[in-house]
Amino acid sequence: MAKINFGGVIEEVMTREEFPLEKAREILKNETIAVIGYGVQGPGQACNLRDNGFNVIVGQRQGKTYEKAVADGWVPGQTLFPIEEAAEKGTIVCMLLSDAAQMQLWPTIKKHLTPGKTLYFSHGFAITWNDRTGVVPPKDIDVIMVAPKGSGRSLRTMFVEGRGLNSSYAVYQDASGHALEKVLAFGIGIGSGYLFETTFIREATSDLTGERGSLMGAIHGLLLAQYEVLRENGHTPSEAFNETCEELTQSLMPLFAAKGMDWMYANCSTTAQRGALDWMGPFHDAIKPVVQKLYASVKCGNEAQISIDSNSKPDYREGLEKELQALRDSEMWQTGAVVRKLRPENN
Repeated sequence: MAKINFGGVIEEVMTREEFPLEKAREILKNETIAVIGYGVQGPGQACNLRDNGFNVIVGQRQGKTYEKAVADGWVPGQTLFPIEEAAEKGTIVCMLLSDAAQMQLWPTIKKHLTPGKTLYFSHGFAITWNDRTGVVPPKDIDVIMVAPKGSGRSLRTMFVEGRGLNSSYAVYQDASGHALEKVLAFGIGIGSGYLFETTFIREATSDLTGERGSLMGAIHGLLLAQYEVLRENGHTPSEAFNETCEELTQSLMPLFAAKGMDWMYANCSTTAQRGALDWMGPFHDAIKPVVQKLYASVKCGNEAQISIDSNSKPDYREGLEKELQALRDSEMWQTGAVVRKLRPENN
């Protein structure tokens, strides 16, 4: 493990240099990795593992997602199976189904978790709130997690480009005495940039907070508020969108992604620097109580229960599509669709 100074706090991380792919292959050489679910994380992890030389099979129900797996080169009856058959064949059973599907299919999966097998997750939700999900693993198996810090699509894209998406890892249950080396090998196998240690509960609470906060919920709320204020004061849709979203994603995000917020500030006008530094405080003071309230709601299990209740409704997909359609049809994102078409690379 490498000791890295993160802003004055020393953490241990595992890098590819310290844990090379050859070592990962050796540790998992006798394992059959069964990726259960080919939706969000499944394709990226399964394909990366396959391309890195591991023995991988996929378990997926018939339908559009099954056909996607076939299109990606998984062969029915050889490397692509019904979910229960894949769970039976796998020695490492990867629960990459949605949280709702994990709850629904847990009785089917659990009966194939025989002594000596490994149960793998990429999210701590089902285990952290297992009093609500019912996902309680047998005591005679290893339970591990590698959680890529991004979408399955990003994991795959960055792998193909020769880069890596950073991941956290955790061991929940070590029945074999080898769970740690397995989880590190798995993290290297899926193409992680580097691996940092967490626990199932820390991953679950930070992940739900991030999704509802700066990664998705809060950022959209902030963008919409600014867009609305500009429009209410006479600015055109194009101007409001460019000043709110387009400049952020196309110009500024790449700068602070490359070298940090301070570097991005340093490469903006002095007027922008002064205004950003002055208004950072009021925004922080207004938003932090909301984030504290959000974190408390996540930690106590309230957000998990809301998700469980919502995802368990028979008409959940139809309701979700209506909400997403409302976003697509909003003036801001209709304007965004036009702006994207006008980018030079699309002309």
